[in-house]
Amino acid sequence: MKKPPQLLNKKIIAKTGVFTVEELHLRFENNVEVNFERVFSESGGAVLIVPQLDVDTIILIREYCAGVLRYEIAFPKGRVEEGESIIASANREIMEETGYGANTLEHVKSVSVSPGYMSHQTHIVYATDLYQQRLEGDEPEPIEVLYWKLNKLDDLLKHDEFTEARSIAALYLLKDRLLKDRQIK
Repeated sequence: MKKPPQLLNKKIIAKTGVFTVEELHLRFENNVEVNFERVFSESGGAVLIVPQLDVDTIILIREYCAGVLRYEIAFPKGRVEEGESIIASANREIMEETGYGANTLEHVKSVSVSPGYMSHQTHIVYATDLYQQRLEGDEPEPIEVLYWKLNKLDDLLKHDEFTEARSIAALYLLKDRLLKDRQIK
């Protein structure tokens, strides 16, 4: 296994209300020195929740995404607040975005997005045994809640509005489990 490069210097080169950009000066084992820029996240990352309403149905949301200037279908997601656990954050986010809480939440995997230049992590959480519970969120408009049948997962993957990579990864991570749960019951 290769040894990570030595960090010689790190400095903030830009900061906004959302992003911090750092410049990293690194020396690799072969003595080559380079500067990399990365978007650094000081938060606990984000959660993305796959809520399963019943043996046949998952819950998705449709919301406006300013990065691509259109509405997207995705799993509920949001920031892990300071001092909040991944599980508590996941339950809060699904209450805010879908109007459901979960009695059972399981952290499945943490994934990175563009790890070559972003430090951000998204924690994928599977939520079952749902109950109705709404919390007020910070969205500028009500989020549309979608109920998707498990026997239509291939249609979801083909849908023009389902392009968010973390949601696609989560679906693939849990697809076998979701279908198995449906077949057993």
